[in-house]
Amino acid sequence: MPFPESSPEGAGPAASAPAASAFAGPRLAGRLRAWWQRAASKWRRSIQVRTVASSALLSGLALLTIGLFLSNQIAAGLFQERFRQLESESVRTLSMVKANFESAATTDRSSTVTLVNDTLRLVEGDGTSVQRNFLLTPLPSSENIYVGTTSSSTTLTPRVIPAELSTAVQEGSGVQWQSIALPGAGEDHPGLAFGTKVTLPPGREYALYLVYDLLPVQESLNFIHRVMTIAGALLLIVNGGIAWYVTRTVVRPVSSAADISEKFAAGHLEERMQVRGEDEIARLGTSFNRMAASIQEQITQLATLSMMQQRFVSDVSHELRTPLTTVRMAAEVLYDARQAFDPINRRSAELLYNQVERFQTLLNDLLEISRFDAGVAVLEAEPVDLVPLVRRAVEGAQPHADLLGSSIRIHNEAGTAIADMDPRRIERVVRNLVMNAIEHGEGKPIDISIGADGQAVAVSVRDHGIGMTAEAASRVFDRFWRADPARARTTGGSGLGLSIATEDTRLHGGWLQAWGEPGEGSCFRLTLPRHRGDTLTASPLPLAQAGPAPSEVPPATGIIAVVPKPQQPVPHSPAQEEETDA
Repeated sequence: MPFPESSPEGAGPAASAPAASAFAGPRLAGRLRAWWQRAASKWRRSIQVRTVASSALLSGLALLTIGLFLSNQIAAGLFQERFRQLESESVRTLSMVKANFESAATTDRSSTVTLVNDTLRLVEGDGTSVQRNFLLTPLPSSENIYVGTTSSSTTLTPRVIPAELSTAVQEGSGVQWQSIALPGAGEDHPGLAFGTKVTLPPGREYALYLVYDLLPVQESLNFIHRVMTIAGALLLIVNGGIAWYVTRTVVRPVSSAADISEKFAAGHLEERMQVRGEDEIARLGTSFNRMAASIQEQITQLATLSMMQQRFVSDVSHELRTPLTTVRMAAEVLYDARQAFDPINRRSAELLYNQVERFQTLLNDLLEISRFDAGVAVLEAEPVDLVPLVRRAVEGAQPHADLLGSSIRIHNEAGTAIADMDPRRIERVVRNLVMNAIEHGEGKPIDISIGADGQAVAVSVRDHGIGMTAEAASRVFDRFWRADPARARTTGGSGLGLSIATEDTRLHGGWLQAWGEPGEGSCFRLTLPRHRGDTLTASPLPLAQAGPAPSEVPPATGIIAVVPKPQQPVPHSPAQEEETDA
């Protein structure tokens, strides 16, 4: 049973705080919000913070639960121990006083008062290590009181005796008890009151109480509580420190591995983890370093192989130019004189001339790609109107369109579309897109749209032929890739057209995007900023004329391969920004 605690006196409404200024509330809310965001960020990003905080919280809850249990058990134990001692003592003392009063033969008031004073003087003072006081008060049924209304060893008054105990003493015959609150200097403190009904000569009934002050016991319990609180706080701090140290020894290598991995992914292939000891972390570091060394070796080999390949292509292309020029001149002579040949030789001269022309085109494309790979491609930009440039590209492709039965329709929504561009490169891009549409248009009309706004100019080439599957759309910019390798080629392209177009577009800071759907045709859109160095945010033309304009902003790399749905173009990685003549 815990000791009773008195309610504090004089508690009232708190004094109202001074009125805050109009800006104090929002400023405090902003600081709290910023602090909460930082704490939440730390919680999400740090394993150590989560581990230490969780350990401290769980340890605190465990210590609080154990502390409450121990406090309750200690308080109950102290009370029960003191109660048994005081109950035995008070029963013995009250029985002795009661018997002394009943055996007295006093008949007058003076002798009765002397008897009471002498008897009660024996019970006044310390009890069993607890301060004891007495209180003698008449019962309401008593008349002709001899010893006064109340007698007490101290300043105790009948108000400290609860009404329940007073009623029990008046109606009962044995010793009654109850926990009470005794007034103190600052606040009430616990106590025990034992009472019984006594009879003073000549037959007057009084209530005699022995009141024990339990303040020393309460102070001992408070001391135990303080010690437990301090010990719990120290234990919590020590536990938090241990958790911090242990998690730090584990998290530091993991954090170091994460930092090194990020640097390694950024291209710093020489980064390695420091390995200490032979534990799991050491094995992780050793495995990571082996993996990094293997990746670095492979990347170095691939980079070397790529450089050798680029150098080989460049060297071979340059070396082939001189003999190819000689062969081309001989082929032209034979081609011009083919009418004098018999049919077999005439056909051979025509095949030789056409294949030499195709070889020349392939060689030129290889040389152009080698310039891009070497980073020596130069952009000679100037203000140019896109409209006549598109018309020239269409005029160059018209004979092939007539051969395959495709009509080319130009839709000029802009009137003029002037932008800073290299006319040679942009005309090559448009010509490649138009030839690609003719090749895959299956003789159906081809629509070319020109658009412009304040920030960009654009041209889109839309065919209604075989279209592209999702796989074809994802690889449409790969070098030498063809959608159907078994399909006959009529243009004799090199397979590098869209790759070169991609590089030309990147030089201008523009976008080259593609959309396709099987059976519905395909659409390629070229978007260029009006002024060199500007960043594109939108295109003045929709990607697919059959659908709405795409709402998303394409990436700065400028290449997007869009799979079947025209309103949801999918970004394409720079590594796939290549071309196909398929």
